[in-house]
Amino acid sequence: MINEKSELAYALIERSEMVDFLPSEYSKVLEIGCNEGGFRQFVSKPCEYWGVEPFEEAANVAKTKIDKVLVGFYDKVADEIPNNYFDLVIANDVIEHMEQPWNFLQSIKRKITVNSSIVLSIPNVRYYENLKKLLLYKDWEYENCGILDITHLRFFTEKSIIRLLSENGYQIEKIQGINPVRIRKRRLPIYYLVKFMFGFDIEFLQFGIRAIIKGETL
Repeated sequence: MINEKSELAYALIERSEMVDFLPSEYSKVLEIGCNEGGFRQFVSKPCEYWGVEPFEEAANVAKTKIDKVLVGFYDKVADEIPNNYFDLVIANDVIEHMEQPWNFLQSIKRKITVNSSIVLSIPNVRYYENLKKLLLYKDWEYENCGILDITHLRFFTEKSIIRLLSENGYQIEKIQGINPVRIRKRRLPIYYLVKFMFGFDIEFLQFGIRAIIKGETL
C-alpha cells in the first residue's frame, strides 16, 4: 500500500495530461486516491465530486476543494460509497498499489451507472529508463516514486493493462502512452536503436486509459 513518504513525492504532481482521457459527459465523479484534490481543477464540467484518500492530512486539504472525501483505502471505505451512483471514476496511478487490482475493478462496477467511464493512469514497467537499469546495469532498485516506487505491488505493460481490463469486463475506448522520455540530443541515435529493437512503447512512463463496462453494471 501507499506510504506517507511516497504520498508526499506525488502530492505536487499535476496530472493535466489526463484531461484528454475524460469523457465528454459526466455529472457524478469519484476519484480514487485523490491526494490533496488537485485534479479537481481539471474536471471542468459542473459535477458532484467525491474523493477517496488514505492519508488524513492530504484528505483534509482535499476537503477544501471537492464535495466529499472518504478517508481510508478503497477497500476499507467501499461500503460508504453509494452503489449505482457515479458516471465517472478516476484512478490516476492507483491500481499498481493494490494487492488485487482485479478485485477493485470488479467492486467499482457496483458504484457506477450504465454507460459510465473509468479513467486510469498506470505506470509502464517497460519504460526506457527502467529497461536500461534492468538490462544494462542488471538492477531492480526500489525508490520513493516512479516506476519502481517501493509501494508498487503490481507492474504492468500495455498488453497486460489491456488484458487486465478485458478479463474484468471492460472495453477500452482509448489507451495512449503519456509522459514520454526526454533524451539528450547526443544520445538520440542509441535511443532510437533501442526503441526500434524493444518497441515504441518503451518511450512512455505511463499509459492513460478510458474504458467502459461491457454491458450493464452489476
